[in-house]
Amino acid sequence: MKLQYQLNIAFTTLLIVIMSVTGYVIYSLILDLLIEDERRHLEQTGETLVSVLTDSYGTREEIQQTNEFLQDQDLHLFLYDRFQDTVLSSTMPDRIVDGFRQNNSFAENTENLWEFGNHNYVTSRIVFQPEGTGLELILLTPMNDLQAVQQDFVTRLLLVFLIGAIAAVLLSTFLTTKLVTPLTQLKWQLKKIEKRQFDDIERIKATGEIKEVEQSVYEMAEELRRYMHTQQTFFQNASHELKTPLMTIQGYAEGIRDHVFEEKDQEKGLEIMMAEVSRLKTIINEMILLAKLDSEPTAYESAEINIPILIDQVADRMLPLVSEKGIDFHQNVEVDSTLVADEEKLLRALLNLTINGIRHANSQVNLNVYKRNQMIVMTIEDDGEGIPEDLIPHIFHRFVKGKNGETGLGLAIARAIIEQSGGKIRLAKSEIGGAKFEVIFPD
Repeated sequence: MKLQYQLNIAFTTLLIVIMSVTGYVIYSLILDLLIEDERRHLEQTGETLVSVLTDSYGTREEIQQTNEFLQDQDLHLFLYDRFQDTVLSSTMPDRIVDGFRQNNSFAENTENLWEFGNHNYVTSRIVFQPEGTGLELILLTPMNDLQAVQQDFVTRLLLVFLIGAIAAVLLSTFLTTKLVTPLTQLKWQLKKIEKRQFDDIERIKATGEIKEVEQSVYEMAEELRRYMHTQQTFFQNASHELKTPLMTIQGYAEGIRDHVFEEKDQEKGLEIMMAEVSRLKTIINEMILLAKLDSEPTAYESAEINIPILIDQVADRMLPLVSEKGIDFHQNVEVDSTLVADEEKLLRALLNLTINGIRHANSQVNLNVYKRNQMIVMTIEDDGEGIPEDLIPHIFHRFVKGKNGETGLGLAIARAIIEQSGGKIRLAKSEIGGAKFEVIFPD
């Protein structure tokens, strides 16, 4: 079932439940309210009659002779003498008066509802003043009249509910359509992503959480497009990087087989073949390592690493290369703390970054470690020519090589290790003119 129909059904069901409960509560209370209101009305009417009778007739004997006056009132009432337990006058026939006396106690002044036949009556008793007269005026209203008012009120209430329900359902349909339409459009954009039609993806208009989902889908599509382009470039570069040494090896191997080279050239060819085999081995090993880093989280064995000791290990391993190239290597560690990562792999990442700096430096490489905003920051910078502008967006991609680069995998491996270790790596502006890499870990 479509989401729009589900939302409409859920909203309509909720509306019906609320209206049913509300209607039941109102239906239950309305009769009590009508009875109470009618009793107050009877009491006001009775007090007016009693006042008129008292003012006009005065004494008990005179009041007892007011039958003609009472008969003129369009009311159900009794003039009751509680001392003699006698109905002195009534606006109703004698048989009805007798019926009331058989079913109800006129002397009981706490009963608010009387019965006669199959009907109930709301009563109100007004005592003549002074109370020594013993006279009471008892007024009655049939419950049928109140129930008719109740039914009329409920009928109108149901009509209002029905109109409100229709309006609410129409509004619900409009709102759910407005809500679901962006989701439907988003579904078609996902279909385009599934078919890799990235150029046909369109932005959709939405608000709230749906807009956030749409933005995430769009960013995912862009990232997927970039990833697929990177993979395509990777395979192209990988095939190129592997093909070149293979062609060299093949050429020399065929020349040696066909005795094209002299003995001296054959030895030179064998040396070149060995160098290319070593280069191939390095490329393949780094490709395998990078694949494991990207796909096998179990390849990481996290442990607590002492940062000063880790930096000392980097410096010790760089000493021969620094001495060979005559580079000034400076290290400065301002923190004495630890971080949790795979020590061997993190050392590999820092070595890759440091070797890259030494390879491109003119005379100086700096390795600094310090704290900034509750973060541990490691920087490796050199005073070389820096990274060309066109390579900066792709510098951490596979087989992207700058001048004097080797396999083009070193920075990609460093990035994969650092990110899997919970850190971040980025390019920064160097103060000594060359390239500067920042490695950031939470403290």
